[in-house]
Amino acid sequence: MNPTRIRHILLCLAAGSGLAQTVTPQPSPKITLADAISRARQYGGQVTSANLGVQQAKEDSLQARAGRLPTVNAFNQYIHTEGNGTTSGVFVANDGLHVYNEQAQVHQEVLAVFRKGEINRAAANEAAAKARVEIAARGINATVIQGYYAIVSAGRKFGNAQRSLREAEQFLDITDKQEKGGEAAKSDVIKARIQLQQRQRDLQDAVSAIEKAKIGLGVLIFPNFSSNFEVEDDLASAEPAPPVDDAKAKASASSPELHVARSVVESAGYDVGVARYGYLPSLSIDFFYGINANVFAAYGIRDDERRRNLGYSGQITLNIPVWNWGTTKSKIAQAELRRTQAKLDLTLAERTLQGNIAAAYAEADAAKAQIESLKTSVDLAAESLRLTLLRYQAGEAVTLEVVDAQSTVTQARNAYDDGLARYRIAIANIQTLTGTL
Repeated sequence: MNPTRIRHILLCLAAGSGLAQTVTPQPSPKITLADAISRARQYGGQVTSANLGVQQAKEDSLQARAGRLPTVNAFNQYIHTEGNGTTSGVFVANDGLHVYNEQAQVHQEVLAVFRKGEINRAAANEAAAKARVEIAARGINATVIQGYYAIVSAGRKFGNAQRSLREAEQFLDITDKQEKGGEAAKSDVIKARIQLQQRQRDLQDAVSAIEKAKIGLGVLIFPNFSSNFEVEDDLASAEPAPPVDDAKAKASASSPELHVARSVVESAGYDVGVARYGYLPSLSIDFFYGINANVFAAYGIRDDERRRNLGYSGQITLNIPVWNWGTTKSKIAQAELRRTQAKLDLTLAERTLQGNIAAAYAEADAAKAQIESLKTSVDLAAESLRLTLLRYQAGEAVTLEVVDAQSTVTQARNAYDDGLARYRIAIANIQTLTGTL
């Protein structure tokens, strides 16, 4: 419902009390459900947070790959040793009172080249992070769908309130004419006027409901809050639900929850392999180039001879694990437990998905089955109102019967629109589960 039109109606209702003001029409963008979902994914904080998780996972993958490559470090050290009358000082391991180390160190863990567990684990975690982005997006879907059709339903109820107001005005006109002609009591006019005032309040409540629903959705779909927009009423054009078997297949193929669960199982499997690395030896190669001398200079005097201090050295280290009090065994057992838990979570995610599909179809079937009945109720209630008015004009019905018939037709119209919205929301939820929305 156009906000300008709503304000115009409210001003018309308030005109009798001097509240009317000049309103300058403002253009309002029209938003479809697809537009609303796209906007919410763009501006919603949940998706942004999930994307940050993806970026962090990418950095983990980068670090895992970099861990297999040689590293270069600048080693800077000065060692001072207490003198004791010798050239080496108190500590024999030091070859002088002053030792300067200025070296570049190249380090390579040789066996890391053959160990791909860390890289594979990081890749699985990155895949899980990407799937969580879709989970966040689908979570926004559900919120947007509810908010979007809350606006559509409120707009329809606004139209029903307008129609009820016209019917109340018509009835008041009838009672006025009959009272003037001596065919109705003054109490009938009073009752009709009370009914008219109630319908005016209902219309104002309907306007308030639209504005509140727009505020709720506007927070999600605009970078800066705005409620100045319209939505497309597509309740009458809801697509039928796809066959259940097709929906189950699409849901299983596109479900981000299953993708996350499978990636976690894969990552847990790599965790077991990485934990078993603790039983394997490590082989490292180090190359040093620089100064390791008693003076900080490229050349120095030793035994009255000028000697070169700048040079290189290398070392190969093989570490063989022998005993660590069962730490490695414990890490492997822990990783295997995580893998078992991940497999259980995957099974639960599969069952939950199938349950969600079944529940969505049950809701859609129930809503669709009631639509025709609700439409028939609207037709019957409208016919009942028409006949009751005729009977009243003929003096065969009392005012309360007309008022009751008016209330019944209003309730029937609102119930029918709620049924349409219920079915459309159920279809949208099925589309979300199958990844088509």
